[in-house]
Amino acid sequence: MLRDYLTDLPLIAILRGLKPENAEAVGNVLVDAGFRLIEVPLNSPDPFHSIAILAKAMPPNVLIGAGTVLDPNDVNGVRDVGGKLIVMPHADLDVIRRAKELSLVCTPGVATPTEAFAALKAGADAIKIFPAEATPPQIVKAWRAVLPQDAIVLPVGGIRPDTMKAYVEAGANGFGLGSALFTPSMPVEEIGRNARAFATAWQALRKG
Repeated sequence: MLRDYLTDLPLIAILRGLKPENAEAVGNVLVDAGFRLIEVPLNSPDPFHSIAILAKAMPPNVLIGAGTVLDPNDVNGVRDVGGKLIVMPHADLDVIRRAKELSLVCTPGVATPTEAFAALKAGADAIKIFPAEATPPQIVKAWRAVLPQDAIVLPVGGIRPDTMKAYVEAGANGFGLGSALFTPSMPVEEIGRNARAFATAWQALRKG
């Protein structure tokens, strides 16, 4: 299921700090730029409301969900408002299992191969290498040598259009994008420009 959303543009928009009144407009510019995965971290203002708005307003081929999911009970809350994606900064096996029990896509954060293997064994759909600033491409390449070939690897943290290439060459399948894409203070037009810059950079990598 996750691979379907990653096929054209494997970039997850991380909308930390998004307010519900801006959710639909921000979602629209991201979708217009080609994004198909959007997460609202649960430490944002009224995150469940924003997720509900996005889940209702975005096209059915866009996967909407939550980031910074720390409690298994919050997985139920995300599902109840229409979210289908669970992202965490850590590899809490209880959160992963709850997400899979509810047939949601789950991408936990990992910082070591031990965490990565445990998360995949628990049913994770992908592993989020976090923070990517502390895991340079040469380490990702080393991980790739031992991880299952079909494991989806998504570096997150400090990713910019010009830093994606080295990670892709090391074996990354896509990325989670934070403040280089979106901050709450950015005008919608700027978010759109950032989104298009990332999309253009990815397409250039694919052609290259």
